[in-house]
Amino acid sequence: MVGRVLQIRDLGLIGYGPALEVQEELVEERKRGDGVDTLLLLEHTPVYTLGRNADKANIIVTEAELKERGIEVAETGRGGDVTYHGPGQLVGYPIIDLGARGEGAVWYVGRLEQVMLETLGSFGVQGTTDRENRGVWVGNDKIGAIGVRITRHITMHGFSLNVCPDLEDYSGIVPCGIRDKGVTALDKLVEGITVDAVKLAVVENFTEVFGYGPQ
Repeated sequence: MVGRVLQIRDLGLIGYGPALEVQEELVEERKRGDGVDTLLLLEHTPVYTLGRNADKANIIVTEAELKERGIEVAETGRGGDVTYHGPGQLVGYPIIDLGARGEGAVWYVGRLEQVMLETLGSFGVQGTTDRENRGVWVGNDKIGAIGVRITRHITMHGFSLNVCPDLEDYSGIVPCGIRDKGVTALDKLVEGITVDAVKLAVVENFTEVFGYGPQ
């Protein structure tokens, strides 16, 4: 797979809706057989997102509290339950043609987990995975989440890795519908960590794990 082309686009800090529009445009382009695989990297303004089968009861704050905290709520087409996105969390949305690789969802999700594991390892942190609860963990705390959608072999949505978000914002939800585990972030484990540093590591590890050519 060496030599495959990957476009990297950094969208910076962006609302959930505008980022979704960018994804949808790229997905339609790839479905037509145009363009190249793309990895969107960004941070979202504060938002709770609900997957296709999410239980809305897992948002445990009132509308008034959401407004006070400045957190939006968005229903999405990805898998998974409810999660949080906000500043200090690095989000990656890969728009990839899996059909060209002859691979499917299980392979893809496993590779996304591997990217996050390798990225944690770049900063001396050992993460783990859990077959029952997809994503990446440090001990009993989730540090990386995955929620994807694949249509006609083209991927969208993706992964999020907690670098230095306000973890208090997780208190308004039952993250991923899991009540007996916590959440953590890299800045609790690595002094002086920044989103920019993690972004560079994600690009390097994503490129390697998915077999793209030099960026």
